[in-house]
Parts: sequence; C-alpha cells; structure tokens
Amino acid sequence: MTPITRQEVLGLYRKIFRIAKKWQSASGQMEETTKEKQYIINEAKTLFHKNKKLTDPDLIKQCIEECKARVEIGLHYRIPYPRPIHLPPMGLAHQQSRALRHQEKLRKLSKPVYLKSHDEIS
Repeated sequence: MTPITRQEVLGLYRKIFRIAKKWQSASGQMEETTKEKQYIINEAKTLFHKNKKLTDPDLIKQCIEECKARVEIGLHYRIPYPRPIHLPPMGLAHQQSRALRHQEKLRKLSKPVYLKSHDEIS
C-alpha cells in the first residue's frame, strides 16, 4: 500500500469514528441512537479488519470508493444501514426456468458500489 493510500484509508477510518461519536438517529430516540452508533462502529471495525491484508491497488481503490459512498449515503439519508437495491423486473422467477439464471446475472450486475462487501459480512 502506498503512503498516500494508507493516509486516505486511515483518514476514512478516523472520519467514520468521528461520525459515530456525533451520530443522532433520525427518530431522535436515545436507544435508537445508541444502536446506530454501535452499528457504525462494529461495521467499520469488521470491514477495515477484513480488508487489512489487501495489497492489490485496484481492490483497495474499490474498497475506498465503497466506504466513501456508504458514508455519504448514510449522512445524506441519516440512516447508517445499507440501502436496499432495486431488483430487476421478474426478480422472482420460477426456480426451474432459464429466466432464473438470467435474473441472477442481472442482480450481480445491478449491485451498487456501496453494497459490494455487505453480503460477505452479513
């Protein structure tokens, strides 16, 4: 990892913890705020530790872009959880049909950048 990339990653890590420290839930309830703060901290720790050993510059860039997208979306909508994706039409095709394989390909292609690692850890 280059020194510039390392600085960027560490800066994002610190930014996420600053956000978690100041986080207020949209509902304004204290228990919701506490749950959301804890979710932000746990999610950051899990993903950053999982990707700690990455050496491929392209994969590191993808992870940085995902992190930035999730932070911006979370701040904009005031929801720390990943936003659901829209399933393409015919998303619930019959199990035996050819359309199912095609729908699986479409789902993989339509996954947004901010959800790339979400399925891996949940």
